[in-house]
Amino acid sequence: MSEVKVPDIGDFSDVPVIEVLVEVGQEVAPEDPLITLESDKATMDVPAPEAGTIAELLVSVGDKVSEGTPILRFESNGGPPAEEAEEPKVEEPAKAEEPSAPSGGELPEADIQTQVLVLGAGPGGYTAAFRAADLGLKTVLVERHERLGGVCLNVGCIPSKALLHLAKVMADAADAGEAGITFSKPKVKLDGVRDFKDGVVKQLTGGLDGLAKRRKVEVVHGEAAFTGPHTLEVGGKTIAFEHAIIAAGSRAASLPFLPEGDDRIMDSTGALELADIPKKLLVIGGGIIGLEMATVYDALGSKVTVVELLDQLIPGCDPDLVKPLAKRIEQRYAAVHVKVSVTGVEAKKDGLHVTFDGGPEPERFDRILVAVGRRPNGGGIGADAAGVEVDDRGFIRVDAQMRTNVPHIHAIGDVVGEPMLAHKATHEGKVAAEVIAGHDVTFDARAIPSVAYTDPEVAWMGLTETQAKADGIEYEKASFPWAASGRALSMGRSDGVTKMLVDPSSRRVLGVGVTGVNAGELVAEAVHALEMGAVAEDVGLTVHPHPTLSETIGFAAEMVEGTITDLYAPKRKAKA
Repeated sequence: MSEVKVPDIGDFSDVPVIEVLVEVGQEVAPEDPLITLESDKATMDVPAPEAGTIAELLVSVGDKVSEGTPILRFESNGGPPAEEAEEPKVEEPAKAEEPSAPSGGELPEADIQTQVLVLGAGPGGYTAAFRAADLGLKTVLVERHERLGGVCLNVGCIPSKALLHLAKVMADAADAGEAGITFSKPKVKLDGVRDFKDGVVKQLTGGLDGLAKRRKVEVVHGEAAFTGPHTLEVGGKTIAFEHAIIAAGSRAASLPFLPEGDDRIMDSTGALELADIPKKLLVIGGGIIGLEMATVYDALGSKVTVVELLDQLIPGCDPDLVKPLAKRIEQRYAAVHVKVSVTGVEAKKDGLHVTFDGGPEPERFDRILVAVGRRPNGGGIGADAAGVEVDDRGFIRVDAQMRTNVPHIHAIGDVVGEPMLAHKATHEGKVAAEVIAGHDVTFDARAIPSVAYTDPEVAWMGLTETQAKADGIEYEKASFPWAASGRALSMGRSDGVTKMLVDPSSRRVLGVGVTGVNAGELVAEAVHALEMGAVAEDVGLTVHPHPTLSETIGFAAEMVEGTITDLYAPKRKAKA
């Protein structure tokens, strides 16, 4: 007969038992949880030290225990204690030279045979390929472009953020004039700017090449299309696969009425090439991509006009979060128009002559950036030959394990639906690879954050007020103005706001939005809080360093709970 005692639980004592997880007569294995304790900081389970049968319970729910307190007696079955017990054997996928045959048959003859084929080497695709290789699966990664990384690393997220960094440096230098420090007008050397951007991209994509080689992931470049449920053709080669992961991404959407073949009309890829700095730039689309590129060209010296068809910038984001950004760019840009559409563009030698519906008079521009969204690439990969269903818009439907309607073919990233974000794709890629390796996992993110890397940045996660009102979801909210943040004031950027939404009954965090400098860095704490099921009080009681912008997350939580002292706010009335 053995006695189990509370192990070392740090500096805590008299910790209450909140749950007893076993009963007399029950058999337990090493490390099975026996009881759950809860301190004022965290919960923890006390595990079984070895296998045996519960003989007597010595504590019950509500009892308080400390290190060394006996909690139960049990009869050992004579097996080794937990620290000496052999770890359970996990069957790893076979590392054979040739993959196991699909559905009990032979793989078709092909130039290359593999266990896992990943189509597309963007963030989701290369993550899926690398994870599959780490799990022992023979993996082939197919990419149409010369470099790995997809749109994000080559012509999207990374180069745009490199340029946005330079834009921020220039804007900060100009803003310093209000604090008595002035600089001469910056001289922009486009060749140097391009070299900086391209250097960042080259460093990251080169690193991916090295990671693929170390993992022995075979990389094949070229345009690809499925030719059957277990075959794909790329660059004149046929690849036979046991499993496939489609990570084909998306492309920039276009407008049908625009003149064809005029290089003065750009999409986001063309805008990142920085062919020149136009004197007058029209940005069609006031979403994240359009506003980020507007930020770059404004800093470089263009007179920017933005038109958005809907009634606000960054559609889908709460209007109060967009307001500080709109106020700042309205002061900097030539014009910002909402509820306005472009009805025609005529290409002439002196520029692009544009007509509008919704207010503005016709105007001439030197260049136009079209940023009206992205379209999935599901329709251009021969998916029908593999039996994979693709809807009319090019999206591929998947389940929680990223499986398509064809069980051995998975899909991830932009091609499976909104939000089209790299960080969503990478997590989906890991899930797909792990499912193929035999792991019982699903993609079950409670929140996927969105960030506009504008100036100021706008970031949000979880439930928005707009969504809550549309769906009839009850919530309470509070906003902390950055005008009351010592750190924001000392940076000369008090134009921000941090907002928190909570459930009125449980007080759990439902959503958070942040507008201001480095908002994209700040929102991660809120995502973690929501995923962990934190209540607003948890966030407010978390000690944030002072003075920092991160404090605004804690202050917003205190605002919603009515405990804040840095501002005067009415105390929350407790419900009876």
